[in-house]
Amino acid sequence: MAEVERTAEDRLREEYFSLLPEMHRVADRLEAEIRYLLLPVSGRLQRYERLAVKSRVKSCESALDKLRRHQETRDFKDRPQEAYTLTSLNDLAGVRVLVFPRNWLADVDRRLRSEFPTWTPDPVKDGGELQAFKYHGYCPQASDRVRGEYQIVSMLTGLFWEVEHAAVYKPDVRLAGITQHRGMQERTRDVVRALRAFEEQFEVLAREG
Repeated sequence: MAEVERTAEDRLREEYFSLLPEMHRVADRLEAEIRYLLLPVSGRLQRYERLAVKSRVKSCESALDKLRRHQETRDFKDRPQEAYTLTSLNDLAGVRVLVFPRNWLADVDRRLRSEFPTWTPDPVKDGGELQAFKYHGYCPQASDRVRGEYQIVSMLTGLFWEVEHAAVYKPDVRLAGITQHRGMQERTRDVVRALRAFEEQFEVLAREG
């Protein structure tokens, strides 16, 4: 019986599971370091303020989908199979820092940036407006193959993104392409703007006491 030829996806899935222990080590170490670095912030929070640190590792299929989207033809036919590698992704392991209200964003960013000065910034923007601070780089104590990523985002926006990601970026086949729908993109921007306006008004009233 002729041997079935392995596809690029087969090779990448094998690579994923070989990297998985390192992905967990990077996520765990990055979360622990960030929690420690932000202890001075946690100790200064008012009763109504919040700070949360969440870590995650990218699932196998999400990693493949993201690498696939990076290709010009949206598949793995551009180059030889061996040329594709999941280690080219910046977010196989990641941490998200959520803060409320948003006036803590800049302080948290300064503290973490001073401890990760060589990490590459990749801020999340929409129409020129900053939505989240984002950086990626290596945690050499955990892995020299897997890059980690951390984001700093408003808690209200971050929680909305979690719901949106589960509903839109991991949909069933009936919802394929929904992210490209102009109406959905506009409504998403409306939600983010409304959440920002809520926080800004809250901050003003909180300062006034």
